[in-house]
Amino acid sequence: MTDDIALVALTGLGAERAAEIRALIRDVPGYPHEPVVFRDITPLLADGPALADVIEAFARLVEADGGVDVVAGMEARGFLLGAPLALRLGVGFLPLRKAGKLPPPVERADYDLEYGSAAIELRSGTLRPGARVLVLDDVLATGGTAAAAAELVERCGGEVVALAFLLELGGLGGRDRLVGRKVETLLRVDGDSGS
Repeated sequence: MTDDIALVALTGLGAERAAEIRALIRDVPGYPHEPVVFRDITPLLADGPALADVIEAFARLVEADGGVDVVAGMEARGFLLGAPLALRLGVGFLPLRKAGKLPPPVERADYDLEYGSAAIELRSGTLRPGARVLVLDDVLATGGTAAAAAELVERCGGEVVALAFLLELGGLGGRDRLVGRKVETLLRVDGDSGS
């Protein structure tokens, strides 16, 4: 395992497998603009055994938290990990969409980005009140989208059990925006910028 990668102990992947999985996440400097380093999970998604290991690691985290009723994936890469995780757990999947992608009525949460603002939406009435929800995405960076997603799920009557991420960029302070919430990550890169 390299010095800049840490693995959450509950995943059960082991240091060597964690490093192999991290190596499948391609860093793309300057995309979509400087100084961002984009984290491309396409090579990971294309590797069946690695994807299966990631889904199984997420499942272990969820089961350790007492289970959930639904997995809510943030658009768009949270869909790619959230839907197979929901299938593995035998629960429903809920897409948290970018503004304007769902027909009305919708609930909406606005949040700020480094370069502007954005919103995330959930179709009204699709979440059962009191449902235990795991909010999932590929990368935890500044935490703005994740905080908005958790707020949106709670406003729609769900209980956010935890927020889970494949990769945490420790240098961007995402956990600071999620204080008081359970945050689970499979991999962590410190001192880094990116998305």
